[in-house]
Amino acid sequence: SFAYFTIKDRLPQILTRVIDTLHRHKNEFFEEHGEKGVEAEKRAISFLSKLRNELQTDKPVTPLEDELPDAVLWNQYLDYQRNLPNGNGEPSWFQSPWLYVECYLYRRIHAALVQNPPIDNFDVFKEGKAQNFFESQEAVIALCTYFQELLKNIKDLDEKQLRDELFKLFQVSLWGNKCDLSFSAGEDRSQKSSPLQSLENLVPYILVNDMEKVWSLLVNAKKKRTESNVRVDIILDNAGFELVSDLVLADFLLSSKLADEVYFHGKNIPWYVSDTTKHDFNWTIKQLGSANHMWMSRCGINWEGNLKKGVWVFCDHMFWTLPHDFSSMSEVAPDLYAELQKSNLLLFKGDLNYRKLTGDRQWEYSVPFHQALNKFRPAPLCSLRTLKSDTQVGLKPGQGEQIQASEPEWMVNGKYGIVQFDDGL
Repeated sequence: SFAYFTIKDRLPQILTRVIDTLHRHKNEFFEEHGEKGVEAEKRAISFLSKLRNELQTDKPVTPLEDELPDAVLWNQYLDYQRNLPNGNGEPSWFQSPWLYVECYLYRRIHAALVQNPPIDNFDVFKEGKAQNFFESQEAVIALCTYFQELLKNIKDLDEKQLRDELFKLFQVSLWGNKCDLSFSAGEDRSQKSSPLQSLENLVPYILVNDMEKVWSLLVNAKKKRTESNVRVDIILDNAGFELVSDLVLADFLLSSKLADEVYFHGKNIPWYVSDTTKHDFNWTIKQLGSANHMWMSRCGINWEGNLKKGVWVFCDHMFWTLPHDFSSMSEVAPDLYAELQKSNLLLFKGDLNYRKLTGDRQWEYSVPFHQALNKFRPAPLCSLRTLKSDTQVGLKPGQGEQIQASEPEWMVNGKYGIVQFDDGL
């Protein structure tokens, strides 16, 4: 399966890159922290080399030994895996659910740094995320320019034109999800060309397209807004170009008065190579604000303003970096579940969120999305995701089998996408 290939090839590559990154920053650690920095770097590398060996030789998964607040939940989850009626007793790297061991790998990478101060705040993936952003400059400029031009006339757009613009920016945000560094084990996945030119050609590759449903939900919420603010939450995926596409979409929702406030949910630790942390979020907006391109900097400055005014809010929560799928959120993180219940629409970006929404199971393709969500319904939600793992539901009967016949890799090559909606009822 694709899971096997991931654990066998992709994850060891990612670990090797992490070790290499620490090694390359040795001098920097020495300059900042003296011998202590170098010692910490050596310990972290030794910890990660041991981890790579455990992975490659299919050793049992071991409890976490750090003092972080989520360690207890992780170790309880390990016990839960040990006691599964259809499990193998002792979870190991190749004999466990893919979602679990993959999340566990990133949590162990984090532990390698946290347990080794003074380099405990170092983000081993930061360089790759920054590189992805800079290598996507052309696409970022094209998108910011398009958007700032759109804003000039946004007040004059009729309902149909607004709808068309929303659909365009939805698609940019959807295909922005191709820029995923964990999928390419850290190889370059930047968006080189203008994302707007190819949208028409990509429409046939959207296997489930529920944009109409999202549009009517937002329009109806807007009509009823006398009662309270219309709130949209975006559960973020990758930093870099994808994040910029999400920010443009969020700005459009405010500027078109389809929403009054947007909450962004990111990761509280470095995760899946290119996932957005608070640092990445703020850094991206600062980079745009200080860019020497008029429309890029206009976007960045406006977005800093949205954060200051409180119409944009960034939040992180440790639940997003736990191995649990979202159906257990109401038990494991009732505070987060209650927060999401305040939203009119939840937009879940990317593949990992989709795997957690659907429990990462090998569903029949035609199983309804609502069923696969397994009672996770804090609010109406929509998944925007390009397919990079072999879980997909909500297709028409025969649709998946038909593509499978001509393209065996269709579920994992990022060529197809979905905009899949559930009304949360």
